[in-house]
This record gives sequence, structure tokens and C-alpha cells, in this order.
Amino acid sequence: MSSLLQPEVISLGCRLNIAESETIRALLGDRNVVVVNSCAVTNTAVKQTRAAIRKARRARPCAMLAVTGCAAQIDPARFAAMPEVDRVIGNSDKLLPEAWGASDALIVRDMARVTEIAPHLAVATDQSRAFVEVQNGCDHRCTFCAIPFGRGPSRSAPAGAVIEAIERVVAAGKNEVVLTGVDLTSYGTDLPGQPNLGSLVERILARTTLPRLRLSSIDAPEIDDRLFALLTQEARVMPHLHLSLQAGDDMILKRMKRRHARADAVRLVERLKVARPEIAIGADLIAGFPTEDAAMAANSLALIDDCDIVHAHIFPYSPRAGTPAARMPQVAPKVRRERAARLREAAARRKTAWLRSLIGTTQHVLVEAPGDRGHTANFADIRLDRTHTTSDIVSVTITPDNLSPIA
Repeated sequence: MSSLLQPEVISLGCRLNIAESETIRALLGDRNVVVVNSCAVTNTAVKQTRAAIRKARRARPCAMLAVTGCAAQIDPARFAAMPEVDRVIGNSDKLLPEAWGASDALIVRDMARVTEIAPHLAVATDQSRAFVEVQNGCDHRCTFCAIPFGRGPSRSAPAGAVIEAIERVVAAGKNEVVLTGVDLTSYGTDLPGQPNLGSLVERILARTTLPRLRLSSIDAPEIDDRLFALLTQEARVMPHLHLSLQAGDDMILKRMKRRHARADAVRLVERLKVARPEIAIGADLIAGFPTEDAAMAANSLALIDDCDIVHAHIFPYSPRAGTPAARMPQVAPKVRRERAARLREAAARRKTAWLRSLIGTTQHVLVEAPGDRGHTANFADIRLDRTHTTSDIVSVTITPDNLSPIA
């Protein structure tokens, strides 16, 4: 069959979208359909979604083009008005077989069973590592964030369904799973008995033979003693933690309606590093949040060193319609961009020094396509000296050549 008749799902944004996109692709069968799974985390993400729609239409003029995801959920009329778009499907429907007219009886039956057990559980296995959605939505209302409008309230997949999904992933030859969610550390608050993320991780480790388990972005104040112990003592839980910090100034954190202070983040990282020195810290940081002055920006800049952030996700603040922060006194766009650039420069220096500190050490690398690169347990991006089988874990003694041109 011509590639122009094969279904295509274009995924923008978070790991959650990656997991959901593969589930959507399975539901499309072999029809001539293109789906853009959109992101709304920033205005730039929305612009990228619109650009992806136009590009997809030019490439596939005869395909049925559908848009789903957070941007489409928040502003469906805007996307429905685009001449390139045939259908807009909300986040609440995008994993349902009937939303895509799935006709394959086996797919419909399997997806109906999964939907009944965990309506939002999606699994992506077409990457080197598998992404398993265990939580969706968010009950918090950070003043800058529009994602709750697109994802709804927090809801969790029962542990049994998650374990069953991971068992299938392991049987398919995957050696690493990333647990994903919008607000991952709120896992379980809506389930009977209110289990938490730590209890889910414990059950996964006890019930499966999965070699490597990784967590996506988590909220620092929700790391309890149980989860802390797993992060620092369990070898199968990867020594890599991405924290949703957002800022390094207490006043800005308060205006963001975050639930931690700067000192809390620094103290958490210090405790993690003492308990597990090899753990690598990642973080989200927003530059130029409304009312941020030069001193406040300097506090966020210093946080990169104070929290030893080596995997930084940095972006200038983007005012999202309907959020409280959009009504606050705004920092000039040029200043936002300049502050973001300074944060990125500091983060790059920190990462380069960290990568070079790995030279001479032996690391276990999960091989990624096309087989000549991969990531260590603490998520250093490594070049391999020869091609290996994708998804295998190989032992590598790190040299400068493994890091070039990364560092």
C-alpha cells in the first residue's frame, strides 16, 4: 500500500502525548488519516500545532485530517475553522475506538476492555523505551498553566492495569518503561484506598521483571519517604529525576501558586545526592514570569547550580488566555527571551561539566535507534562506537568520543 494511504499521527509536546499517539495509531487501522495530537503548554506550542496542520495538509492533500490534544480541547472552534482540518476530537474521546471509527474487532474488543478498566491508560512501544500513561489531568491550578483546561481533573489507572501493560511491554522485548502523567505524583488520589506513586512503583518492581523504570516529571513537595527510598535505594529505578520547579525565587513561586519554596527544592536535591550520588537532576524553569525583576531572575539562575540541574527544560513565560498570570503585570518579551537565554547558557555549562565527569566511568546504556547511540541510567546522551540492537542495554566505558559533539 502506498505510504500516502498509511495512517500518520503527528505528536507534539509531552511524553503523555507520545503514549497516546501510539494508541490512536492502532485505532486508525490502514485508513488514509492524519492526526495531529496537539500541545497547548505555551503559545509557541499552539503555533507549532497550527504549522504542523498546514504542513500535514500539504503533504497529504487527500487524507482525512483530524486534530486532537490539549490545544484542540481548549480552543476547538479555532481549529475547526482551519480549512485544512476535517475533524476536531477532544482529549476525553481520543482513546475511544468509536471516535476513530475503529472497525477491527480485536482492536475494538481489546481497547474496550482497557477503556473500561482505565479510560486514559495509553502505552507507546514504538520507541526504544516504552511510555506508559498511569495518570492524567491535574487538580492544581498554577497561575500560568492552561493544561488543566485541556486535561481535566486528576485521574489514575489502577495498578493492575498498569502492571498488565508493563508485562506486555517486557514480553515485547522492552527493557525500560517511563511512567507518564500530567501530575504524576498525584497518582492514586482518586482510586479506592488512595494508593500513591510509591506504592505503584513498589508493585511494578515486585510483579514484573522490568530491568529499568524511569519516572517522568514529578512535583517536588509530593515526594514522600516511601518514594524517596525507592528513588535512592532501588537499582531498577533510574537515578534520574525531573522536577517541576518552574522558578528559584520565593515570591515568584508564590505568585505561580506553586507548593514549595526555594529552600525546599535545594534541600530535597541535597538529600537525594547524599543518598544516591549518581542521581541526575532535571527541572522545568520559566523565564520572565510576570512581575519578575532582575533579582528574582538571578535567584532562578543560581538555582541551576544550587540544585545541580543537568537536564534543564527552559522556556520564556507565555501568557495563556484564561489564566491568572495572564492578568498580572507582564515582563517585556525581549527581557523574557534574554533571561531564558542566560538560563540555557548556565544549564549548558552545568551539563557539559557533568558529562565530562562521566569520562572513565562504566555506564549501562539503553540503545536507541538507529543503534549507535543511547542514554545511560542517569540519562546522559551517549554515542556508541558501533551499532547495537535497539532496546538492548550495553555496558560502556565512557570516553570523550562518547560525548562528542554533545559536550
